[in-house]
Order: sequence, then structure tokens, then C-alpha cells
Amino acid sequence: MRFKEFLGNRKAVETVRGLVAGDRVPGALLFAGPDGVGKKTLALMLAQALNCARQDADGNACGECPACRKGEAMIAAAREDLERRRDSKDAQRRVEGLVYFDLQLIEPLSKFILIEQIRQLRSTAYTRPFEQPRRIFIVDEAQTIHWQAVDLLLKVLEEPPETTTLILITSNASSLRPTIRSRCLRVPFLPVEDELIRSLIAREGRVTKAQQELATRVAAGSVAAARAFDAAEYERRRRPWMGFLESVNRPRSGTRKEPDWDSLFDSSKALTEKRDEFDETLRIGYLMLRDLELVCEHGKSAAVANVDILPHLVAWAEPLGLRGIARLKEGLDEAYRLQIRNVNQQLGLESLALDLLGPPPVHAG
Repeated sequence: MRFKEFLGNRKAVETVRGLVAGDRVPGALLFAGPDGVGKKTLALMLAQALNCARQDADGNACGECPACRKGEAMIAAAREDLERRRDSKDAQRRVEGLVYFDLQLIEPLSKFILIEQIRQLRSTAYTRPFEQPRRIFIVDEAQTIHWQAVDLLLKVLEEPPETTTLILITSNASSLRPTIRSRCLRVPFLPVEDELIRSLIAREGRVTKAQQELATRVAAGSVAAARAFDAAEYERRRRPWMGFLESVNRPRSGTRKEPDWDSLFDSSKALTEKRDEFDETLRIGYLMLRDLELVCEHGKSAAVANVDILPHLVAWAEPLGLRGIARLKEGLDEAYRLQIRNVNQQLGLESLALDLLGPPPVHAG
């Protein structure tokens, strides 16, 4: 892939291309920005260009030499890997197959990048490249480096070998130690423009024309999210949230004298019964509450993500109000905390409903 073919983030791309073309690539770089906007892809393109045997005047890799062929394979595998594991952040990372002697991709194993991984990086960094001019390490999700491993990485950054380049990738640069950040050239990334995301979705043809706007807005500038969007799956996971919000709103909207408690508890159960899906389910919940806030502030003209259910959002927003929406967010926060502590998240949603609506009536007999 040539630099001009990269989707979005032109400033970041031109920074990297200029460094390669001018032979000014530093020993350490920090690619910082939201998930899914191409940080890893551009890091692999940079690595490919650095070791290309026939790099052109604009810094592009030739795509044909042995280093380029290996780099292209890693770019394709990284994209596949990202799309497949989007819903399982804590799953074992598939690192095998994304490494060759002079280009190594280091990722979290479970929740962290472990001290042994950084120890191996440090040991290898000070050896001569095996085949190529440079040895390149790409450390993905650098914010997950275990605290015990940070000092080891810092020693490499303080005394970088001349033939080694480190590229750290993070979606949360502020969580990295300042001494790490200060030793890297920072390349900032932004969400990709909606127009580019919309064109990508239309070009790939994975959703219907009617679903393209929903996919664009839910992706929120993430190329990875746009490519992985499954309309039927998204609607399946959103449906219990719609039931929950409908049940919470009934007493306020006046359509019933008391809440439909059975429906409310059924929705809470549906939202939390699949633990391996809860992170994504929670993300959809936060997205819907953000939409409700926008409707409260801007009415029917709000630029909501869930554009296909705008009439429902309008119906729920007014009776809830910003205060009710804030309370619902607190409930989602509590459900997330319960998940971390391995406690039933359904309790968090049900206790929120009880807090908002009062306890269900006790019938005699």
C-alpha cells in the first residue's frame, strides 16, 4: 500500500512519509489516537518502507522485495486480527504469524504486555538485524505495558541502538509515563471523517443502502468499526436497550399507571446474560444515552448515531430529561464496576430501575 492510499489522517500520513523520504525517522515514535483509525496499519507501512530495498523518492515501499512481501502479509493479518477480535478485548492475542526476524509486533497477552515480552524486546533490540537494514518493534496498546516492565522499556528508549526503531501505539497517551512520552516523536491521529467512512462502507457493500448511514454514525470515525459493522448483530444487541428504555419511560409518559416490571427485568436479563458480549452491549448503551442527551439539547435535528430509531429517541428523551439520563449513565457505570468485580451486572441495572421508579407493588395473596 502506498501512503496516498491510506484512508484519512492525512497529517499523520504526511508526517510519516516525510520522515521516510527525508531519511529522518527517529529511534522511537508514538502513534496516539482513537481505536480503529489505522495506527497499526500506518506503523506497519512505516516499517515496510524503512526496510524496503527499492523505496521510491516519496518514501513509498516498492511492494515487491522480500521485506515488502513480509510487511504486506503482516498488514493483511493485522486487519483480519483486528476485525475478528473487536468484541473480545481480553481474549488471548494472536501474536504468532505477525512476526518475522527484523519486524516484531508486540501485543497484550490477556490484559497486559508482560515483563517477559519487554525483556525479550530489550534483549533483541541490541543485536544486529538478521536480514534487513533495521530491526523494528511495534508495541501495540502500549498503555497496557505492565508497570514492572516500564523501566525496561525506558532503558531502550534512553539508549536506542542505531539500527533499531520502536513504534509505540496507544489510544490513551496520557496513561503512559511522561518519561516514555518525552523520548518519542508523537504522531497524533484523529477520527476519520464521516465522508470517508461513508464512502468506504458504500464501496465494500456489506450493508444495505438504508443501513449505510447507521453504520457510518455508529463507527464514529473508526475504520475498523466500519469494516466490522454487522447491522443484524447490532440491532440484536440494541433491542434489549430499547425495551429497557421503553419500560423505564412508561410511568413518565403516561401510557401506563405503573411500570411493566416483567418487561423491565426481562430486558435487564437480556442485556447481561452473555458475559462475553457485555463490553460491546455496554458501549451500545452509552451510545444510546449520548443520543438521548443530543435529542434533549437539539430536538429532532440532533445528529444522533442511532438515526434509524430517532422517533423512539425523541419519545424517550423528553420524559427522562438530562437528569434522568445522567442517572441512567450512573447505572451503566455501576454495571461496569460489577463486571470488573465479577458480580452479576443485572443487579446494577435492576437496582437503577428501582431507584428511578420506586419498588414494584407487593400484591396480597
